[in-house]
Amino acid sequence: MSRAGLDDRIVLEAALEITDRGGLEQLTLVAVAKKLGVRPPALYNHVNGLPDLRNKLMIDGLHRLKDELARATAGQTGDDAVWAASQAYLAFARKHPGLYEATQRPQHWQDGDVQEALRQLMDIIFRIVSPFGLDEEAAVHTVRGLRSLLHGFASLEGQGGFGMPLNVDESFRFVVYTFLAGIQSR
Repeated sequence: MSRAGLDDRIVLEAALEITDRGGLEQLTLVAVAKKLGVRPPALYNHVNGLPDLRNKLMIDGLHRLKDELARATAGQTGDDAVWAASQAYLAFARKHPGLYEATQRPQHWQDGDVQEALRQLMDIIFRIVSPFGLDEEAAVHTVRGLRSLLHGFASLEGQGGFGMPLNVDESFRFVVYTFLAGIQSR
């Protein structure tokens, strides 16, 4: 029987806090149990071990990112929607560095629930680029390019990879709008 008040969501929130504070490698069942004041076996009422917890964390992160992008782009189209989505993406990675890292684990991408969460996220991104009037192939290339740009920037920044004395936000704006200019010039 589970400790009173302990449920799947509380376990997931504890995992998120640990992951955001110390990175995905700091996430262990022992760490989650300690944070919640229970013994590790109590967690098995909510997860089937660490791989399952990481999988659930990934799904939660993908849903949260999708929701952030949807909120940021509501009522926006074209360049404005891409810029709003880009800002929301980077803000998500900055606010939740461990959770963002959890969303980037390809070993979980074959899971059906992960695939559904990825599909929903990709639907938002394809909706964002649809006003550009791209054919299907060009839309896929555009989405891949945008995701690469956003993930690369977020990852480099998160790892302290921008050491030059220039404003990082200005660099981000520059690369996103340069990307948009490339789409427009097609």
